[in-house]
Amino acid sequence: MPDGTLLYARVWRPLTPEPVPAILEFLPDRLTGRTAARDGRRHPWYAAHGYASVRVDARGHGDSEGVPGEPYGAAEPADGVAVIDWLAAQPWCDGRVGMIGSSGGGFGSLRIAALAPGPLQAVVTVCGTDDRYDNDVHYLGGSVLAVDTHAWAAATLALTCRPPDPLHVGDAWRDMWLGRLEAVEPPLHTWLAHQTRDTYWRRGSVREDYGAIDAAVLAVGGWHDPYRDTVLRLVEHLPADRVRGIIGPWSHPYPDHGPPGPASGFLRETLRWWDQHLKGIDTGVMREPLLRAHVSDSHPPATAHGTLPGRWVGEPAWPSPHVTTVSYGLQGPAVLVRSPQHTGVDAGRFVPLGNDADLPPDQREEDARSACFEFAVGEETWVLGRPRVRLRVTSEVSRGQVVARLCDVAPDGSSTLVTRGALNLSARLGRDRAVPWEPGATQEVAFELNGVGHAFRPGHRIRLAVSSAYWPWIWPQPESRAGFTLDPAGSFLELPVRGREADLAFPDLAASDSSFSDSPLSAPSFSDPSLSGIPVSGVAVSGVASANPALPDGAAEKPEPAVPLGVDRGVAADGWSPVTLDEPRPERLVVRDVAKGEWRLEIDPRYGGTRVYPDGLECTEDVRETYTIDEQDPLSARTRSDWSIRLHRPDLAWDTTVRTRSEISCDGSDFHTSNEVICAEGGEVVFHRTWEKRIPRTAG
Repeated sequence: MPDGTLLYARVWRPLTPEPVPAILEFLPDRLTGRTAARDGRRHPWYAAHGYASVRVDARGHGDSEGVPGEPYGAAEPADGVAVIDWLAAQPWCDGRVGMIGSSGGGFGSLRIAALAPGPLQAVVTVCGTDDRYDNDVHYLGGSVLAVDTHAWAAATLALTCRPPDPLHVGDAWRDMWLGRLEAVEPPLHTWLAHQTRDTYWRRGSVREDYGAIDAAVLAVGGWHDPYRDTVLRLVEHLPADRVRGIIGPWSHPYPDHGPPGPASGFLRETLRWWDQHLKGIDTGVMREPLLRAHVSDSHPPATAHGTLPGRWVGEPAWPSPHVTTVSYGLQGPAVLVRSPQHTGVDAGRFVPLGNDADLPPDQREEDARSACFEFAVGEETWVLGRPRVRLRVTSEVSRGQVVARLCDVAPDGSSTLVTRGALNLSARLGRDRAVPWEPGATQEVAFELNGVGHAFRPGHRIRLAVSSAYWPWIWPQPESRAGFTLDPAGSFLELPVRGREADLAFPDLAASDSSFSDSPLSAPSFSDPSLSGIPVSGVAVSGVASANPALPDGAAEKPEPAVPLGVDRGVAADGWSPVTLDEPRPERLVVRDVAKGEWRLEIDPRYGGTRVYPDGLECTEDVRETYTIDEQDPLSARTRSDWSIRLHRPDLAWDTTVRTRSEISCDGSDFHTSNEVICAEGGEVVFHRTWEKRIPRTAG
């Protein structure tokens, strides 16, 4: 870096004397551990197709030097620009660079692209966000996201405290580690201190100035991922000659990893993007629809899906000329919406990863805790985009929230969650301000639900469920027990209904692969011992181009075969485990104390277990999250997250542990946060610190 700091990188290069374009994945994680299996599938594949593919640990993370910066500060994007300039100057690079990333890597690639480094020609952002305040893990509709503001802050704290690996950095690892630990601060303090969309959030959000992005952007998302609306905004606001969007039925991982399916030939899809924008090869990708989206058929509720039925559609523009807003007027007398505080226990995981308990179960119990309005489906109705509600509300208190869920109700009564949205009533005039409600006043409030592609089947019913609570997604307002009165007269559900013309529908994913070969380009393979057992395919000739034909408009490919890294999941060599269980605990467990009226949601996010890497590294993680509330008391809400991480190299007699505890509770005026970090080497504590803080509830 310009200040002399060394960042740790791994480079996969094709076997050619000619310079080639570079593809960069840059994120605050450990390329020699947590992301190694994923890296070992993706980057060698790009190298086998004529690219130098590079994975870099951000400053203060993994095996890089320095101390971690503030998560949304300017230091990390500035380092990213420096890495791009370094790559472009290497003799094996032809000066053209692309960036790829998912989640944090997807966010970061957009922020770096907004700085417009000259060599950066193309970006693939997956599950990324353009709005750090209202489309991330912190706030939803101006309300504090209890579930992931807390969970991700706790995860960030624990993962940031991991030490560098002595196999890769040598004897300096301990001083590097202690330097990091002295610089660590719980991000929760900052995130809760900014409860409106102020300068802190705007500076990390590329939606403030889409025009700053010069690179061509392929934006990819999933309808079960919280960041899918970013894809819709990017295809709307970036120039059409430099952007394309794909939204499938997927959750948060890369679309070639895990359910729901159908999965896609993601690597080949991105290869077409790189060939087009980094090599100047006309792959036809820019003649395809601006947005390709999967419209899922009606399906029974389930916490996990293998493959969802549906079809792919292509949109020439966004907003699409094929989509029309249809208003459904709510009917009936005024209704008092006073939901129990545990409404939301069946919300599912905020950032689903494809685990067995991630998606929302049958919504009938949640619907019973809400005010519901239904509309019969006479003919198949395709919804594509962001539904919107306009509600006439009377509140007797100054603060509260409204939550709206859109459900597909089958003839048997089962209720499948389609999408949802929320509004903090103090944010009704804009997310950048907190304006208390005048008690007793009646106002119309309007807000969008998250985007979706869904087909309602004839004979089903469209259900709008409105609640005043949604725990643990939404942190309850102090007065939220009072609820609000909803007047259906003048209240509407507005659906973006897409035309069902046959010439606008394309073959299902499962039928779109007959013209494609899943085998990589013919190439010799070699094994480089410096890559810790990762097999790498090399291309021995220059000028390698993509061999696959263009996809049918709106379709996507099946996934390519991947060579696994060889990470073993089991137990550490010495049998060490952070917990001892007779049997694995449930992923999501709801516990009700009937006498106390208390509800507790216990979550195992399935980060845990032991992974043994080919180079001998043993990594053991255990995570447990708990969310508790009294069904009648919004001030009883509390959260806790416990992390335990062990990094162990038996051959080097290196044994380190990181344990963290993070808690939030509240009263009417403040959040109360407590965080603790304990780090040990060989069983001896080398760092121990606690933080206790009160944070005013200015809007949350």
